[in-house]
Amino acid sequence: MNDASKIIDELNSRSREVFRRVVESYLDTGDPVGSRTLTRDFSESVSAATIRNVMQDLEYLGLLDSPHVSAGRIPTQLGLRLFVDGLLEMRDLQADDQAMIDATLGENEPDVGHLMGRIGAALSGATQVASLVLAPKHEAPIKHIEFVQLGHDRALVVLVFADGHVENRVFMPPPGQTASSMREASNFLNALAEGRTLSELSTAIADQISMRRQEIDALAKELVESGLAIWSDEEEAEPRLIVRGRANLLDDSTDAEHLDRIKTLFDDLERKRDIAEFLDLADQGDGVRIFIGSENKLFSLSGSSLVVSPYMNADRKVIGAVGVIGPTRLNYGRIVPIVDYTAQMVGRILTDRGKG
Repeated sequence: MNDASKIIDELNSRSREVFRRVVESYLDTGDPVGSRTLTRDFSESVSAATIRNVMQDLEYLGLLDSPHVSAGRIPTQLGLRLFVDGLLEMRDLQADDQAMIDATLGENEPDVGHLMGRIGAALSGATQVASLVLAPKHEAPIKHIEFVQLGHDRALVVLVFADGHVENRVFMPPPGQTASSMREASNFLNALAEGRTLSELSTAIADQISMRRQEIDALAKELVESGLAIWSDEEEAEPRLIVRGRANLLDDSTDAEHLDRIKTLFDDLERKRDIAEFLDLADQGDGVRIFIGSENKLFSLSGSSLVVSPYMNADRKVIGAVGVIGPTRLNYGRIVPIVDYTAQMVGRILTDRGKG
């Protein structure tokens, strides 16, 4: 942000150093920082009164705040934004963090949704806050379709996509279905499915049934048509927001205001609203984006910070996002590289699967 850089540049070296130390201490401990604590940390000889005057100036600028009657200060939302934009030192991705994310690739998981769940759990474990993974809509070309009879009134349709995703849906088939009609329905669909996405296949099915009415058995035709209702389910077609590690947001704090904010965040995550807007947040710029407090439109009432990055398919189109959400005192310097690496890895995985 230009405004952030301008304000930081206008601070003299001592004010900038005091501000940096207050923010770093707060991010580390969550506690207000007093002038005496800072005095002990300074290499040069500076009195507590001098530090106190600098902190008062920073408070006047709206960068620090006094949460209680005590002399300790914490950064404001504006202060955190200025720190993130102008003073944050980004760390290299730690080997242990990378190993935890990479471990999700250890199993040959055919279901992309399950894989995304494991990636979310690893991301939450590495960052110790809640993770958010927006799994893509499965618009990859279909590789194979199979109908399986489960009983006289239940059948299973298995859809295998080219990107490795597998969908199994149980549905009620039209009465009178036989093993023969199910094979015919599968063969009919597989002949049409090659190279087509699910939405493209749905359009082609209606055209082909009309054109080839004499070539397909009536029972198989009913089976294919009844499957359309299952496959066109709008809720199933939407991207899925996978949340992992909500327990990490609970700490030992008994502060009523803190607990209310966490409850608000839990309620928002439970509803998983505004999924499209979540993707929009990630898609507004390249790489990792940080939203602090009320800047985070989706979870503004909870006063949380969201660190999010989009991931792309082989065509460089944004198809989903990964991120973490937690208190504003996140370890941004460590978390940003983790989120960035995870997003890039997810993009590579889906690109490689799409080639299969």
